[in-house]
Amino acid sequence: MTQAIKIYDTTLRDGTQGEGVSFTVAGKVRVAEKLDQFGIDYIEGGWPGSNPRDMAFFEEAKKLKLKHAKLAAFGSTRRASLSAAEDPQLQLLLEAATPVCTIFGKTWLLHVTEILRTTAEENLNMIEDSVRYLTENGREVIYDAEHFFDGYCDNPEYAIQTLEAAKRGGAVCLTLCDTNGGKLVSEVHEIVGKVCAHFPDTPVGMHCHNDSGLGVAVSLAGVESGAALVQGTMNGVGERNGNANLTSIIPNLVLKMKRELSCAPHLSKLRDLSLFVDEMANRSSDIKAPFVGASAFAHKGGVHADAAAKVKHSYEHIEPELVGNRTRVLVSDMSGRSSVMMKAKEIGVELDARSPELKDFLGELKELEFRGYEYEAADASFKLLLARFLKDKKEDFELIGYRVMVSNQPALNRVVSEATVQIRIGDEIHHTVAEATGPVGALDDALRKAIAPVFPEIMDVELIDFKVRILESQHGADAIIRVQIESTDGEEIWGTVGASDNIIEATWEALVDSVEYKILLESDK
Repeated sequence: MTQAIKIYDTTLRDGTQGEGVSFTVAGKVRVAEKLDQFGIDYIEGGWPGSNPRDMAFFEEAKKLKLKHAKLAAFGSTRRASLSAAEDPQLQLLLEAATPVCTIFGKTWLLHVTEILRTTAEENLNMIEDSVRYLTENGREVIYDAEHFFDGYCDNPEYAIQTLEAAKRGGAVCLTLCDTNGGKLVSEVHEIVGKVCAHFPDTPVGMHCHNDSGLGVAVSLAGVESGAALVQGTMNGVGERNGNANLTSIIPNLVLKMKRELSCAPHLSKLRDLSLFVDEMANRSSDIKAPFVGASAFAHKGGVHADAAAKVKHSYEHIEPELVGNRTRVLVSDMSGRSSVMMKAKEIGVELDARSPELKDFLGELKELEFRGYEYEAADASFKLLLARFLKDKKEDFELIGYRVMVSNQPALNRVVSEATVQIRIGDEIHHTVAEATGPVGALDDALRKAIAPVFPEIMDVELIDFKVRILESQHGADAIIRVQIESTDGEEIWGTVGASDNIIEATWEALVDSVEYKILLESDK
């Protein structure tokens, strides 16, 4: 029987030290609730007293009713000049009123003598006294041995003595920290094995950073050597290059290493959790992230797509659904017949592989991509293209013309855009004008006003993202511009694309596809 592994999430503390990562107090509370629902064992909420936000969080956290996870407050050992009872930082840990306190202490003699400016013996006393004081006050104490691997390589006897001090104080787990993120897998594997052998009755944990790109690998190596707890952050956020990424560690432990985890029954919610944490941190998700990224199970080359269509696991190391992801086929100028067939099936369009039109469609697709169109993130435009080319879908409305003007009005302290649109629907011509701050908003509003009397459903559509990419920038102002738009009706999200050497024309194409796709959705109901 394999050893059960505890997962310790430090996204809300160590993760927030990462560049561009910030949570509001309300956001931290919501993330804590989500982590609890997912089955995380320990949630490190912050460092009481280090900043007003963490102090406010622990006040709000007292109202939380976590069903599984234990909330941890983080801090350091007492100061060399104070007793544990006199140390204000340890008092703040107790005032946080969390069931768990995690404190770090020095392992590396370099830090003891040059950073703390104290003696090796006093450092051991600081560790033991601090852990004991918190334990005697009813807290479960996890001890983080800072710079453990560097300290062990420098002086293994003293490194072990620091852990023994924490154990004497009553620590329930001895966590080994690769604080500088510089150790290789083989080093960590060997050292953790020796530590686990030295402390057979005390769980050993891992806390690793990603400075060498090995945060996940060394964490898993520690588990292989006997570690029973893994610390990390969701999406690998954290100081410098980040912490060990739990969205990679968790599925590897469950699916590859067959370890027992409390969150294993909720593994299919992992991608949703990853996206939620990024949303709360107001940061873009990494589409290349293993397991949970949008590209993790995306196939672009025709050969790969063809093989995946016949035997999915020929190019997929797990079933994507196990972690809440899905197989995606990216249609591009590298695509073959199989890619288009799979993509069409994915979006609900049935094609006959023997259809002679399919070959012509592939030629058209490659020509469009050569001209700057990109359908990898524009499923709606691709579906409309298929319907127009293979099913002779007629346009829902005909453009007569549009005009966009931008006016700088210093006297009113504003810049305003005005768009005029003329379209024909059936035998009627609709002529509308709209005004907005920017030309995209004005053009979008004018288009909606023009077609809403016939297609009222498009008023439910909202633009949620707008991206512009300049292609072949060496052509300067004459370069081809690609515009990609994401839209939603509150239920579905879809992407559309336009390309031109005129940014307004490219935007118009993407806007038209967006509303036409909504009309298509309604007609399919």
